[in-house]
Amino acid sequence: MTTSKQTVKRQEVSSLRTGLGNDLHRLVAGRKLILGGVHIPFAKGPAGHSDGDALAHAICDALLGAAALGDIGRHFPNTSPKWRGTSSLLFLRHVRDLLRNAGYAIVNVDATVGLERPKLSTHIPRMQDKLARALGLDAGHVSVKAKTGEGVDAVGRGEAVRADAVALIVKLGNLSS
Repeated sequence: MTTSKQTVKRQEVSSLRTGLGNDLHRLVAGRKLILGGVHIPFAKGPAGHSDGDALAHAICDALLGAAALGDIGRHFPNTSPKWRGTSSLLFLRHVRDLLRNAGYAIVNVDATVGLERPKLSTHIPRMQDKLARALGLDAGHVSVKAKTGEGVDAVGRGEAVRADAVALIVKLGNLSS
């Protein structure tokens, strides 16, 4: 037997939306490696128009996709001089505001970075903190994990950085108490 508190109403389920995002950047000499808004000392960084933060870009796409608001290229085109060298944390704040204006709240974000080297484990807590602050979330609602490419593909050969993210958002005003 289920109680009314255990029963999820159809309206509540339709209020929840998920989005999936990913990003891949070649690593090149002379660029800073920025992931999740954190500068990570390394000889190479991502080629890109903005700061090339693949992790932030994947999260932007996951959130935009969940709300059916397009993708990062639509909102921050790499053909616009306005975005050259811009911190991707600014992109995240802008996406957060777009979602709020559309009546959504971010519930959580889960992301994985693929990078052969350098190792990221010591940087992950700062990444989670910076991402959470940019999104207006508690740090416990942002998960970042790191994987290597095990020598396979461009990531595994140390030629690229990849990030994948999934986000859960909720339409505000549709949930019953």
